[in-house]
Amino acid sequence: MRPGSGRGSNRDLTVPRRHGLDWADPCDLAPGRTPVTRDSLTTDLRDRLEAGTVHEPGEDAHVAALDVWNGAVVATPRAVVRPTSANQVAEAVAVAVEHDASVSVRGGGHDWLGRAVDGEVVLDLSGMRGVEVRGDLATVGGGATAADLAAEAARHGMLAVTGTAGRVGLAGLTLGGGYGPLLGAAGLAADRLVAAEVVLADGVVVRTQDDPELLWALRGGGGNLGVVTEMTLRLHPGDGLVGGVLMLPWEGARGVLSRFADLLADCPEELTVLLELTVVPETGPGLLVVPVWSGDPARAEEALERVRALGEAVADTVAPIDQPALLEQFDQQVPAGMGWHIATRTIAEVDDAVATLLAGALERGPGPGIGVGLRPFHGAATRVPPSDSAVGRRDPHVVLEISAGWPADGDGAPQRAWVEEVWAALEPHALEGGYPNFLSRDRVDQVASAYGANLERLLEVKRRYDPAGVFTGTPLPPHEV
Repeated sequence: MRPGSGRGSNRDLTVPRRHGLDWADPCDLAPGRTPVTRDSLTTDLRDRLEAGTVHEPGEDAHVAALDVWNGAVVATPRAVVRPTSANQVAEAVAVAVEHDASVSVRGGGHDWLGRAVDGEVVLDLSGMRGVEVRGDLATVGGGATAADLAAEAARHGMLAVTGTAGRVGLAGLTLGGGYGPLLGAAGLAADRLVAAEVVLADGVVVRTQDDPELLWALRGGGGNLGVVTEMTLRLHPGDGLVGGVLMLPWEGARGVLSRFADLLADCPEELTVLLELTVVPETGPGLLVVPVWSGDPARAEEALERVRALGEAVADTVAPIDQPALLEQFDQQVPAGMGWHIATRTIAEVDDAVATLLAGALERGPGPGIGVGLRPFHGAATRVPPSDSAVGRRDPHVVLEISAGWPADGDGAPQRAWVEEVWAALEPHALEGGYPNFLSRDRVDQVASAYGANLERLLEVKRRYDPAGVFTGTPLPPHEV
């Protein structure tokens, strides 16, 4: 049995008000509250959850949960809870709220800011990774990764709408929008969300079939409303998948960027092309072109010839491929454990000024590890009515992922500075807002514009379901509740 059903309530959660997404001091208790100790939080969690579910600092499961993709993340949660059901999640949330403890949710642990582990109580959903496919629908657990879904979908002759990395948690990706290599043919990951099971801040478990407004907000509004313990996602027909990487020499990079802009202006929906400006150890700046064709195989070669016309490749791995293998290729390009700093801008097009700026930035950068990824938004994603989801922008555009990585034993100062310099230089060329999954809370202006005309509606849903700001997820502007 679930603890509850139907709509969540706005009843008093006996926690102090938090303004926006900045946590109140955990010791700033509501009048009449008795201060609690770290031991009492863990004790209560253990009293109310099954044995072996709750882990303190120093225990193996606690340490494992903090092993996230960005090696620069330092987190000190008071407890890690590894639930295996929505009921256990609900009980853990209830205890955390009683103790005025912040909550974060770890799916794949791939968020660059480490938001998965920045709560005092971390809900590690790695024990909830089940995937079941029926027809064109997949039901996935809250801890499932893109690779989990892609593997099961492939066994049924279907494709999953995911991001580029297999290790990324599906829930976090989907709730924040979900740009990926099938975007032109199938839209954002958020566009494929059909239903969800959610644990709210008052410990009630709800299904979105009973609440279309909650489902609307989950489609791109971020992990701010509750813990998604299960999702139903619509898959994409697996008519054919051709993809891989073209490595182009840096000479003539500005010309490649110009031709890339022309390609995006007249690109078949079945073809999504990602472009990465990067610095390769020993050889210096380079260009990686990542085309993915997800349509009729008979038409793939004609479309891919246009991609190959961008420049003469020194390496070409583009070929028919299954989706799990494609995601694995992407994972190998960006190994876990390095330190990372990321910023984002959104541009209308890759014009000459932007091409010159980006090429110059790579040439002047601190060396291997830096890069700018270009993620186009086109095709099916543009045809979803803006009012159908919390996604803030539906017109064609290009998201820039400005990133820099460094060895785990480095301090990352030059790389961080480079990211900030490129981000600032792009401001005159940028549209308002940014992709929420790449945004940090301190990008105040971008956060305020990230959801476009959908912002106030999204904030109203936030006020209804999480009035005390228990959940953070992707950033929202500061707001009163």
